[in-house]
Amino acid sequence: MPEVWFPNLGIWIDKLDRVAITIGGINLYWYGIIIGLGIICAVLLVCYEAKRTGQSVDDYLDFGTYTIILSIIGARVYYVIFAWDLYKDDPIKIFAFREGGLAIYGAVITGIICGIVYSKLKKKNFFLMADTILPSLLLGQAMGRWGNFFNREAFGGYTDGLFAMRYIKDQVSNIPQSVLDKVITVGGTEYIQVQPTFLYESVWNICLLIILLILRKHKKFDGQIGALYIIGYGIGRFWIEGLRTDQLLFWNTSIAVSQVLSAVLVVVGLAIYFYRQNVCKKISPAEEAENNA
Repeated sequence: MPEVWFPNLGIWIDKLDRVAITIGGINLYWYGIIIGLGIICAVLLVCYEAKRTGQSVDDYLDFGTYTIILSIIGARVYYVIFAWDLYKDDPIKIFAFREGGLAIYGAVITGIICGIVYSKLKKKNFFLMADTILPSLLLGQAMGRWGNFFNREAFGGYTDGLFAMRYIKDQVSNIPQSVLDKVITVGGTEYIQVQPTFLYESVWNICLLIILLILRKHKKFDGQIGALYIIGYGIGRFWIEGLRTDQLLFWNTSIAVSQVLSAVLVVVGLAIYFYRQNVCKKISPAEEAENNA
């Protein structure tokens, strides 16, 4: 029987290994490889956008050199904080990055902080940097979600809809009872059938990326594209997070951290958008050009 199955689409994968390759007895996981490829593609898109808009590519490579590392650490720290029960009895597992456990919001928050600090130190236009970098982040996020697919994580509750996805039950950990109650047996093999929320977010990010790439050629002020990223991603993540069964929760509550943060980001994104729009209306084109220099 296939290890992964989309029964209503007629698509299946006979074998889905977490390990991509073994070198010298060390396993390299698809999760890490896909995350790495996502970062590389995002950096390439940032460099293209910087060159297209007449900015220094070297500045962005310099910024990315340490920001990528810090953002990965931030993604891990964010995850560990809100999933502390998984690590409190064996803290050394905190450093087991290859096993998964990166929260994209931790990376985004860290990256934004790095951007603010870098723009202040180097006297750069932070909002122009945001417009250049954030759409590219969507590409990395869209690709990175497929690491969750190989790890058999970041899925939703039971569904029999068009995109219903089946994993072999014994190959998945931390299955909620609501999903276990609807286990499906085919040819003697037990499957869980769930919402592929990793797929939903990947598609959402690609669609949002396409929209932002179109709008960037018609933007009216610096910060417009960055604000639209925050708004668009926040809306999509709020909806998708509500479908997931592995939500990071505020301690001793049933409140999903990422849903709350998504709602906050939508509000912040709207505030930035209208603030920047109002501010840029009050300065002349010459002043705006000088600010961007």
